[in-house]
Amino acid sequence: MPFFDRLILLLATGLGLGLIPGAPGTYGTLLGIPLSWVFARPGVYFNSLSLLAFAALSVWVAGRAEVILKKHDAREIVIDEVAGMTVTLFLVPFTLGSVILGFGLFRFFDIVKLGPVKWANNRLSGGLGIVADDLLAGIFANLSLRLLLWVFPALTMAD
Repeated sequence: MPFFDRLILLLATGLGLGLIPGAPGTYGTLLGIPLSWVFARPGVYFNSLSLLAFAALSVWVAGRAEVILKKHDAREIVIDEVAGMTVTLFLVPFTLGSVILGFGLFRFFDIVKLGPVKWANNRLSGGLGIVADDLLAGIFANLSLRLLLWVFPALTMAD
């Protein structure tokens, strides 16, 4: 396999986390946590640009990985979960409470696939089809997380 294809698969599988048996999407989601922390450190503009760039990269990488693996939305492709988790934690105080709650909310919306999340999952194809439902699940999780942090502000206290 050419080096470039191996690099694409390394990124698509979340540095290999998607290859772990059991719940690859959950493992991929975990990689989104430190990446969100890195994106958030320099400030809102860097966070916003990083999120947009990573979402675009995720669509491209997922699409290429699907071609390489010759399988539609293969379970081992988890870069979409990584991207969804970065959306979930976008501009949210980075505390243990918010990360745990955000993780749970994202997994819920990613698995249940309400409304537009289900539509994107069923109607879009290629890299966009792989990633869009997770980005939408991340938006639902982010909004829910913000609401919960507003109702329970103690969750935003530094841990």
